[in-house]
Amino acid sequence: MNRRMELQYLDILAFGAHADDVEIGMGGTIAKYASKGYKIGICDLTKAELSSNGTVDIRRTEANRAAEILGTSVRETLDIPDRGIFLTESYIKKVANVIRRYRPKIVFAPYFEDRHPDHSNCARLVKEAVFSAGIKKFETQENSEPHRVANVFYYMINGFHVPDFVIDISDFIDKKMAALHAYESQFVKSNESFETPLVNGYIEAVEARERMFGKEAGVAFAEGFKTARPILINHDLIGDKE
Repeated sequence: MNRRMELQYLDILAFGAHADDVEIGMGGTIAKYASKGYKIGICDLTKAELSSNGTVDIRRTEANRAAEILGTSVRETLDIPDRGIFLTESYIKKVANVIRRYRPKIVFAPYFEDRHPDHSNCARLVKEAVFSAGIKKFETQENSEPHRVANVFYYMINGFHVPDFVIDISDFIDKKMAALHAYESQFVKSNESFETPLVNGYIEAVEARERMFGKEAGVAFAEGFKTARPILINHDLIGDKE
């Protein structure tokens, strides 16, 4: 699955192990910043070929629909095997290659603590690739120029962790929900569905989590993120003194 732009750099590049991971964790944030004109891309590491429900073709169609709803500029799918996301030189090069191609300012990945091993392994792989992408002599498939990402942030999929910061998505919760509902094969229970946590009120649980994060921050809905290092605040926390 490749929904590419003409050679244009990105402001934000979000990685997920499977299509729908990014939407679950930060769909509202993507919609918010896309509406402001920022260029945002999603890269799914696998085709999710081992999904209990749906097929690769169905999930490709659903992922492209979700990307359109959120306003992304590009969506790519790598050929790393589902349940085979490991720290290998080959996979680090694949991910670093994507980073160098789109030269994002900020990279997002799943948070390390998650019940699904693919999500945790995706975080580790992206962390390694971000570092390697900035090394001049590190060779990737396209052998492009090195690129150093300004920040790496981590979104939550299945977990409910105390966030290091939140982003107000009150005006974009509907778009996030619409993007999740685009994955009908994953979240809608039918007579043919295999019983998984995703078809048993999962979208409602995600919405409740974002509502809780929002309540803690004094807004209607927010998405929570973790950081690997402290965030530097350059403006006055209180405001101008009269």
